[in-house]
Amino acid sequence: MRSAPTILHLDMDAFYASVEQASKPSLRGKAVIVGGLGPRGVVATASYEARRFGVHSAMPMAQARRLCPNGACLIPRFSLYREVSELVMGLLRELSPLVEPLSLDEAFVDLEAGSAAFDAAGARAVGERLRADITAATGLSGSVGLAGSKMLAKVASEEAKPDGLLLIEPGTERELLAPMSVRTLPGVGPATGEHLRRAGITTVGELAEAGEDELVRMVGRAHGAGLYRMALGLDDRPVVAERDAKSVSVEDTFDVDLHDRVRIRHEVQRLADRCVGRLRASGHSGRTIVLKVRRYDFSTLTRSETLRGPTDDPAVVREAAARLLEGVDTTGGVRLLGVGVTGLADYTQEDLFAQVRAAEADGEADGAEENGAVAPDGADGSSGGVEAGAGDGVEGAGEATGTDGASGTGGAAGGTAGGAVVTAVGSEGGVVRHWAAGSDVRHAVYGLGWVQGSGVGRVTVRFEQPGTQPGRVRTFRVDDPELEPSDPLPLVGTA
Repeated sequence: MRSAPTILHLDMDAFYASVEQASKPSLRGKAVIVGGLGPRGVVATASYEARRFGVHSAMPMAQARRLCPNGACLIPRFSLYREVSELVMGLLRELSPLVEPLSLDEAFVDLEAGSAAFDAAGARAVGERLRADITAATGLSGSVGLAGSKMLAKVASEEAKPDGLLLIEPGTERELLAPMSVRTLPGVGPATGEHLRRAGITTVGELAEAGEDELVRMVGRAHGAGLYRMALGLDDRPVVAERDAKSVSVEDTFDVDLHDRVRIRHEVQRLADRCVGRLRASGHSGRTIVLKVRRYDFSTLTRSETLRGPTDDPAVVREAAARLLEGVDTTGGVRLLGVGVTGLADYTQEDLFAQVRAAEADGEADGAEENGAVAPDGADGSSGGVEAGAGDGVEGAGEATGTDGASGTGGAAGGTAGGAVVTAVGSEGGVVRHWAAGSDVRHAVYGLGWVQGSGVGRVTVRFEQPGTQPGRVRTFRVDDPELEPSDPLPLVGTA
């Protein structure tokens, strides 16, 4: 514990939803729900307007729609969120070299390391200036907590929400924490909270009064001792500037359970390629390939294979994932598939896998000679879902370090520009375009806009941009040749 509140915790307010409101003028002040739009989609985040209706993250999207029928339900646009996050993290690094990002919208900062502040007055001034700078640069708001430890700084930022600042003076921790719910403390989830409630412990003050021995008896030595220290406000963890990713993974949840073994293999291969793309983008390679399969009954199977050395070769990852799939019983149907790579390194051992690549190249050549041509991805009709790259999954639509969260609802190649449109082969052989609500588009006549919704062969687009007045709405056929996906525009101030 420090003698001055020089650890800062920033938590952006309803980040994904706030970015959507800032980039879509017609949604400002309106209920916005970001998450998966498929039947099994969940809420990634909701604006404060939507939260008044009881909508919250991790809630099934179908339930959120019932609670807030007039809310705008949109797919996540992670490329834009990352862009805004990088700008915010840049502002934090101007304060100190010790910045510990926890996610796209949350980070700790050690103010003493950058000589930004050494006492309460200086820390408060830094926090207020940071909030103003973030608003000026992005149009968004963030809540700031300041304290002598990471745990208390995080508690403070949560209490300051939305758009506030709370400083906890060293020496006042126990008094502040005592009336708070035990769920306020990190690591106290629903199960532990319920266990403590049955023992008559509902507040942090009661937790402290119970004593370490009693807590150890109730929840085990490691957890009990940790709970007791947190109840006293004790936390000596330092702010760590670099948090290396331990794994890279992608997963898809499917609107309809998959039963066809050929289709399942195809999806695993597609996920392997996406995983390698993310692996390479992070500048890593990995030794252990992991396959995740969630079956129709919600049972989840995980299989892994460790290679002789690290690789970022898509052929190697595809082959390993295929071998792992062979050992999994998919009878009854599959609702989720995932492929990941762990044991990360910053180098590869290409020579270990040269034979694999050569064999695959020979196989592809033989197949091309035998069949005469290779069909494009998705042209065989095997891709029936939406690969939005943006969270139509039941497990969530968010991102975290080392994972892709939930990246779509199963299937098709053909997605473009962040999941704005997906093409699939219809029942009569024609190509059908599916437009995702919230995605960016461009019309040859009307310019830039975003999809409000689509169905019955039509897509509705609102033509507006960040910084403009709310725009006009127009409706087109889903196959209008003048309408095409577009990349997100930067927010006002991020251009």
